Amino acid sequence: MIRNPGDTNFNLKSLASDFYDYMIIEKSLSPLTVKEYRHYIDRFLLWLENNKYPLLPDSINVDTVRKFRIFLASFRTKRGNTLNKSTQSYHVVAIRSFIRYMTVKRDIQLLNPDKIDLPKTTPRMINFLNRDQLNRLLESPDTTNVIGIRDRAILETLFSTGLRVSELVKLNRDQVNLERREFAVRGKGNKVRLVFLSDTAADWILRYLSIRKDGYPPLFIRYGGPKSNDRSGEKLRLTARSVERLVNSYSKKSGLPFCVHPHTLRHSFATDLLIHGADLRSVQELLGHESIRTTQIYTHVTDSHLKEVFEKYHSRK
Repeated sequence: MIRNPGDTNFNLKSLASDFYDYMIIEKSLSPLTVKEYRHYIDRFLLWLENNKYPLLPDSINVDTVRKFRIFLASFRTKRGNTLNKSTQSYHVVAIRSFIRYMTVKRDIQLLNPDKIDLPKTTPRMINFLNRDQLNRLLESPDTTNVIGIRDRAILETLFSTGLRVSELVKLNRDQVNLERREFAVRGKGNKVRLVFLSDTAADWILRYLSIRKDGYPPLFIRYGGPKSNDRSGEKLRLTARSVERLVNSYSKKSGLPFCVHPHTLRHSFATDLLIHGADLRSVQELLGHESIRTTQIYTHVTDSHLKEVFEKYHSRK
């Protein structure tokens, strides 16, 4: 291997930059995902540099990754907080992906990335709404005005489709088929999937669109803030942050026992399907999960068989 750190073919910083381009162009990953990978890998490269390792591919081995993990375990942010196990694991995932890129796409002889073990993490707990909590949230907007009708349509759509908030805010009017109660959405990894609207969600969207006086393409638009002369309506399109704020506001108004985010409605969508008998593979497709292992986080809260065993055999039932 050429060992000149100035050679851009083998300098880790140059290779990392190529890797980020590869993720955007070839893998079609979202800008947010690429930003996260960049953050984790740049931290690793800075650690190598600070510890006097040459910024060359063969500086990355099992021992250096182990030492970096020790560093992460004791690392503190500017606020004095330590990194949780999941965040530490994300660093290792990013490093393994970077190694795989260098070995497979750049033909650089390195260790097998599978030799780098992922840290064990605590299973993630998820919040979801029961039927009463869900009804309280959905019915909380004041539907005597256009903003309340819009917000009710947003809440109903999130629960009906299981959309990610980033997918919801990208929707255009002509994308949603209210007659067929279905439409296609492009999610993570540029993957296209079909989602379905309940009758209730479709009715609220129709009610919202029927009182819109504009011809802007975005399905959900803002009504406050500065005016815009943009005919495309893009400057009026609701942002993901705006939807997060309105969902959280309605959860507080409803008196729910925990903070609700748009993703809570996605969790509730998946949980509702599984509780009522949907199979895990179908739920995986509806959520747009690449791996069924991601979908399996819901099984521990929806396994009705375990409850039947408990009720049948527990002595103090």
